[in-house]
Amino acid sequence: MSNYYKRRETSPRRDHVDCDDCVCSVVKNIVNVQDEAADDCSLSCDTSIQQLKSGGNEMDNRHTTIPFMLYCGGACEPFIGNGVFQAPKGRNRETFFGCVESPIFRAKRFVKGSDCCVILELLLPVNEYCEAKQPESRNTVCSFFPGDDPITDFQATGICLTVDLEKFIAITCLDPITPLPANDFLDTMTSPPKEY
Repeated sequence: MSNYYKRRETSPRRDHVDCDDCVCSVVKNIVNVQDEAADDCSLSCDTSIQQLKSGGNEMDNRHTTIPFMLYCGGACEPFIGNGVFQAPKGRNRETFFGCVESPIFRAKRFVKGSDCCVILELLLPVNEYCEAKQPESRNTVCSFFPGDDPITDFQATGICLTVDLEKFIAITCLDPITPLPANDFLDTMTSPPKEY
């Protein structure tokens, strides 16, 4: 279960925002508890933060990450991040470049001196075989979570984006997790994607 936080503007001026639950303060809280939980770089974001701080329930291991989704202004569309990676093409020294997209992020850290500029890592939804299948239609979050091939985990990618959180109007947090390590992502990418 997840909960949706929306920015509440209290005045017409863009620089004057009530930030009790706004995107910047929620992500700042997430970064702080993730730093406490890891050495490395009807649920709400507050509940996810509390679960990560307390170690979750008895069935969970100590998790390191609160994955989340961001929503852009205007039509309130989900933000789908994307990035390019380089991986081995085979046993020789050849490589290829591939592109991945995901609506799920992990906050790594805030840019020094900034309250709302943060470095986010793309987390790929993966199935029980650790396969991250990129959907053909990427215009909704649900297309990344196919019902016929359930998502069971998230793969860290090491692909990071620097974003200005003031450009987003809402955030949805997922339950705390420990994503599969980023070095596993490149290990699974040993051949270029098939052409259609």
